[in-house]
Amino acid sequence: MPDDEFPFAAEGSRLLPMAARVLLDGAVADLEFDYAIPAALDGVAPGSRVKVPLRQRTVTGTVLMVYPAAEAEVPKLKPLLGLLSERVMIPPALMEFGKWISEYYCAPLESVMRAMLPEAVREEKHGEKRRLFVRLLREPSAEEHAALAKKAPKQAEVLLLLQLGGPALPAADFSGAALKGLREKAWVEITEEAVARDPFEGERFISTKALSLNQAQHDALVAVLEAVREPLQAKPLLLFGVTGSGKTEVYLQAAHRVLEQGRSVLVLVPEISLTPQTVERFKSRFADMQDRVAVLHSHLGQGERFDEWHRIQRGQARIVIGARSALFAPLDELGLIIVDEEHEGSYKQEQPPRYQARDAAVVRARLEGCAILLGSATPALESWHNAQRGKYDLLRLPERADDAKLPLVRIIDMRTEKKRAAKGSPAILSERLRMAIDQRLSKGEQTILFLNRRGFASSVVCQACGHVVKCLHCEIAMTVHRELGRLVCHVCGFQKLAPQKCPECKDPAILLAGYGTERVEETLRKVFPVARIARVDADSMSQKNTLRDTLHAFKTGKLDLLVGTQMIAKGLHFPNVTLVGILNADMGLHIPDFRAGERTFSLLTQVAGRAGRGELMGEVVVQSFTPHHPSIQFARQHDYEGFSVQELEFRRQCGYPPYGHAVLVTVRSERENLAEFTLKTLHAKLAKSFPPEILLGEPAPSPLVKSHDQYRFQILIRARQARQITEPLMAALGALKMPKEVIATVDVDPVNLG
Repeated sequence: MPDDEFPFAAEGSRLLPMAARVLLDGAVADLEFDYAIPAALDGVAPGSRVKVPLRQRTVTGTVLMVYPAAEAEVPKLKPLLGLLSERVMIPPALMEFGKWISEYYCAPLESVMRAMLPEAVREEKHGEKRRLFVRLLREPSAEEHAALAKKAPKQAEVLLLLQLGGPALPAADFSGAALKGLREKAWVEITEEAVARDPFEGERFISTKALSLNQAQHDALVAVLEAVREPLQAKPLLLFGVTGSGKTEVYLQAAHRVLEQGRSVLVLVPEISLTPQTVERFKSRFADMQDRVAVLHSHLGQGERFDEWHRIQRGQARIVIGARSALFAPLDELGLIIVDEEHEGSYKQEQPPRYQARDAAVVRARLEGCAILLGSATPALESWHNAQRGKYDLLRLPERADDAKLPLVRIIDMRTEKKRAAKGSPAILSERLRMAIDQRLSKGEQTILFLNRRGFASSVVCQACGHVVKCLHCEIAMTVHRELGRLVCHVCGFQKLAPQKCPECKDPAILLAGYGTERVEETLRKVFPVARIARVDADSMSQKNTLRDTLHAFKTGKLDLLVGTQMIAKGLHFPNVTLVGILNADMGLHIPDFRAGERTFSLLTQVAGRAGRGELMGEVVVQSFTPHHPSIQFARQHDYEGFSVQELEFRRQCGYPPYGHAVLVTVRSERENLAEFTLKTLHAKLAKSFPPEILLGEPAPSPLVKSHDQYRFQILIRARQARQITEPLMAALGALKMPKEVIATVDVDPVNLG
């Protein structure tokens, strides 16, 4: 192999050829191979995307490292075939961040790289969108234009439009014959140019100015800017502000200062439903630089995602807004990371790599040398505990902005209301809530009703034998969706026709038990026939931009009543909403999960916070079958600190987070006995190898024992530090010869226990 075909690195008085370690795409387990770097291939660096030979085919991969290879090693190495992009796709700080995620969350590095690079970017299927544009080469004189108008009026019309609308207009807007004639006369040129696919194309954003801050907001902003100035000395900041306290205004003004310094800002929101409103606020505030705001989330088209990602990578976008996957946006010169509604469980990725975006954002901020601000009215107990012990700095916004009052919260005991409901019918609207909605309609005010269950009825039950229709593939009752005319499994998506009689005893007396948002909407239309009603859930908002349009219609007063799931539970600001109804506050309260109480408290507080955000006083009606539960009573008083004292004491006594870390090991297989036996075998090995300070739970069926045709068993392991668990755990899993039919997953810091 000729020496001049490969670049060299100096080693004393000798020169060594360079090689690259490449992580191949798409492998089940991480596959890393070394390749020689040809001299003609400039710019290969960690984070580069490359083509490499593998056996008899060409595959793609990511360069993990570049190193000087021993001369004897080079002839054994195959050469890289080429670069997929001249730019390094994953910058050094992001590469280091990805390796940390892989190690901490016990995730294959390839799955992390897949999360960092959207499919549209990795697969190269969605290049730039290109269109033909016509451009005026020289201005015609009045005489020339008049002469042309007599001979070729269409050509003259094109020239006039180009003069008025220049500098370039889409060629598709004009007659091909007219353009051909003008080009032959050298009046115009036609060029092909790249066109950005804008997710918000056609929308207008009205410019807004910074609002006056109250003293608490001002103090919070000063603290954030100090952290931006001295990020290496600053701690993560936790902004604890009641609903409507003006956290977003602090975000906006902090972002403006960061941009003035020539640095970039990353804004994470927990739900895609919050993205349109957050984007609107940022684009309106930065109206003179709207093209500097980019969006990343799963509802973008592949082409839109391709363009947004490349705008970020090229440095054209300096503010990125998105859900948890935006954590990996390739921003350079990061000055500030904002994690809004940081308590939300949706920041946890439930598929590999199973990262917690809030916690990982703190690590990225440290690696990038930038400030990080976590904001919530109901902080995660892990974040609150960090603030209490000085690991985070706590900033407080104790009052609503503009002196608005927190809403009055009424608790309705649905055990009494149930007695009034017709036999076999669920008690959906209490009399107090019905009257309150009626009053709002008469005053022209708006109402939000919240129920975290979609569909029409939660199950189909036989009144004769008690049989419940369950999914064939999951151990869960199927939900009735009347609009679809189907029963739907909310775990795997399986659908089938609703039975006319019991599948077991053939009795026709089947009952639609429980209710979802679809049934609530139907009830509302019957009770309030003149009201303008819309439903917001995963079923009704499946089409692109439907959610954005619905929320805009509600904000502009074209709707009176909005009923929905957690998509409308947080972060949204509608000043004319004076009533919020929570239809079933107990949902999720009694499940076997140590976070159930915290989730319920946060959800009730956040939903209640949608009321009374304008000049009018707000009211919240909470319907519950367990009205005296602490989570409900503390939420009624808007008392987060009182709730946290009680809940943290319970966690401390049981050794649950934040007083330690948890790791959930799940084993699943289509064969129930095999899954259970494999987990028990693993448990026996761990019991021998774990030291006493690690709390090893007993093997047990998962709360959802069957899902997607697979039976699931799990162990919950707890210790002071996650690495105390993961290092011996991964060693035990590596030594255990796992049957082919069995899959084991490791979830570090799990949010859901089943």
